[in-house]
Amino acid sequence: MKKVLGWILLFLLVFWIGTDPAGAADVARSIGQGIADIFTNIGTFFVELTND
Repeated sequence: MKKVLGWILLFLLVFWIGTDPAGAADVARSIGQGIADIFTNIGTFFVELTND
């Protein structure tokens, strides 16, 4: 069942990229930016911990 669901999700992802590449790129960029923001904020937290 997991394998079938994985193939369906992969097909839908490829279909979405094929039909709306700009929208898919925007979503990927937003996710990447969100992850980068999380790591930046974690780094800022540790820098502020060491500043007395």
